[in-house]
Amino acid sequence: MPESPGRAQDVDAPAAVDVPEDVDVLAELADLAYFQVDAERNVVRMSPAMARLTGFTPDEVLGRSCLTLNRCEECLKGCGVFRHGVVHDVPLSLFRADGTEVSVFKSGRVFRNGRGEITGALEVVRPAEAKSLRRHGPPPEVDTLLRGLGRLYIIADESFRVVAHGADLPEMVGISGEQLPGTRIEDLLGSELFAPDSTFRVALKAGERHEGWRALLAHPDGKSEPVSLSVGPVDPTETCGGGAGRYVLMLRSESRHGSVPSFRGIVARSPEMQRIFRVIELLRDNDSTVLITGESGTGKELVARALHGTSHRKDGPFVAVNCAAIPSELLESELFGHVKGAFTGAIRDRPGRFELAEGGTLFLDEIGDLALGLQAKLLRFLQEHTIERVGDATTRHVDVRVIAATHVNLVQAVAERRFREDLYYRLRVVPIHIPPLRERRQDLELLIRHLLQKIGRDRGRSLRLAPSASRALLTYPWPGNVRELESALEYATTVCEGQTIHVADLPAEVGQAPAGGAHSAPRAPDSALSVPHAEPGGPDTNASEPDEVRRIREALAKAHYRRADAAKLLGMSRTTLWRKMKEHHL
Repeated sequence: MPESPGRAQDVDAPAAVDVPEDVDVLAELADLAYFQVDAERNVVRMSPAMARLTGFTPDEVLGRSCLTLNRCEECLKGCGVFRHGVVHDVPLSLFRADGTEVSVFKSGRVFRNGRGEITGALEVVRPAEAKSLRRHGPPPEVDTLLRGLGRLYIIADESFRVVAHGADLPEMVGISGEQLPGTRIEDLLGSELFAPDSTFRVALKAGERHEGWRALLAHPDGKSEPVSLSVGPVDPTETCGGGAGRYVLMLRSESRHGSVPSFRGIVARSPEMQRIFRVIELLRDNDSTVLITGESGTGKELVARALHGTSHRKDGPFVAVNCAAIPSELLESELFGHVKGAFTGAIRDRPGRFELAEGGTLFLDEIGDLALGLQAKLLRFLQEHTIERVGDATTRHVDVRVIAATHVNLVQAVAERRFREDLYYRLRVVPIHIPPLRERRQDLELLIRHLLQKIGRDRGRSLRLAPSASRALLTYPWPGNVRELESALEYATTVCEGQTIHVADLPAEVGQAPAGGAHSAPRAPDSALSVPHAEPGGPDTNASEPDEVRRIREALAKAHYRRADAAKLLGMSRTTLWRKMKEHHL
C-alpha cells in the first residue's frame, strides 16, 4: 500500500489510535489541516494541508513536540486538548515557519485506552479570516450584528481589565481604541459592581453568570448612561486553557431602548416564558382545555388572556371567575345562572358566567378551591357542553372554551380526595406551568422597567432607580412574584420624594433582604420575609398607618402573598380579608 503524504512510518506510536489511511485521503481532498500526537504530545502524523498552512515539512516535525508545529503562546501554558479532553473552534494564533502569524480555529479530541489513560490526540485547525476572539474580539460582521441589536460587548481578563471591545465603546467612554485595552472595568462601569472585593465580582470569579443587572457606563463629559448588563465567564474549553479573555460583558443602553419586549401584554424574554409563548401560538386554532399552574402572582390570568387573544374566539367574550373569591353557596348560581324562585332573593331569571361567555372563553381562576359538588357540574359541561341553571330542569348547550388556573398542587389534592381525578384529567388536556419569578431572573430587569414606566405614567411621575435600589430589587427572591414586585414599586413611587428611588424608599422586606446575587436561595426564611416590628418611635414606624393595615401587610408577606393563607394567619375569612384589602387600598 503506498505511503500517504505526511505519514510517519518511522515513528513508533503504538499507544496512539491508528487513523485509517482513508482518512488521509479524505483530508487531502477536503484540504483539511490536521495533526496527531502521542501521549507525550509528540507529532506522529501531519496532513499535507497542515504542512502548507504552517510552512513546516513533515521531516521537520514528525517525532518532535507538537510545539515545533503548533507555535501558539497559549499552548506554551498548557495543552487545552489534553486538559479538557475535547475542544471546539478555539481561536488561536499560530506562528508559521517564516515567523508570520496566522489566525486559526482549532478543535481537538484525546484518545484513551481501556484504563482511561490518554494515549494521544487528534487536532484539526482551519484558517480564520478574522482575528482571534482572544486578541481582537469577534469578527467584524458579528460586531455589526451586535450593534444592530443595540448590544455592546466588552471582553475582560482575569483581573477585569479590557482585552477587547465593540467598535462603539471608544467614542462612548471617550477613550481611544489604542488606550482602552488594559482599562479597568470598574473605571467604566463603577466600583460598586466591579471593585476587587465586591460581591458581584467575587460571584463572577466563582463561575456565576449574572443577567439583567443595571449599571452606569461612564461618559467623557462626566455623566453616566444607564445600561443593562449581563456578564458571564468564558468557557475554558473556548480558550484552550490560556486565552486572555476570561469574562464577556454584554451591555444594552436603557436610555436608547425604552420599549420593553412583550407577548400579548406579557413582559418576558426568558427561555421558560418563550416556550409558553410558543405553546400559546400552537393552540391558535385549538379549543382544548388548558390548565395553567403556578404560584400566586406569576401572571396566570395574563397567560389565559393571551390564549384567548390568539385563538379563533378572540372576538368573543373573555369572562373571568375567581372561584376562591365567591362563597361556594353563591358560586353555583354565579357560574350556571338561576331561574326566578330558585332560592330566596331570586326574583328574576339570571344567566350565569357560562352563558355570558358564549362564543368565547371562560377563565376559572383558583379552580383548586372549587367545591366537590360544583366539580361534578363542571365535569358534566366539559363532557357534554351543556349546563342547567339552578332551579331549572332545562338543559342548555353552551359554546365555551374553558381555561382553568390554580396555585394548588392538584395531584396532591386528588390524592387527598379534595379534587376529582376525572375532572383533573379533563382540565389538563394542555398543561402550562408558569415558573416563579425567582426561577426566571432574565425577566426581572424587563419587568422592573416596564412596571416603573407604567406606574410612572399612572402617577404622572418619571422616576429612575438608584443603582443600590436596582440591586436590591434584582437580588430579592420575590416570593409574591410579579404581583409583589408591582406592589413594591407602587409603594416606592408613593414614598419617593425626589426623582430617584433609593433603597430606603423600598418596602422593608425588599430593602433589608441579604445580598446574594441573582442566584440567591429561592426563598428566605419566613422571619426575613415578614415586615419587621418597628420599635415605637423608631425609623421604621409609620405613625399614620393603622394597626390593622400593618397586621395585614405582615400576614401577606409571611404567607408569600397567598390570600387564603394570610386570612388563616389573621383569623378571618378570605372574603373578609379581600374586603379589608380593598378598603385600605392594599
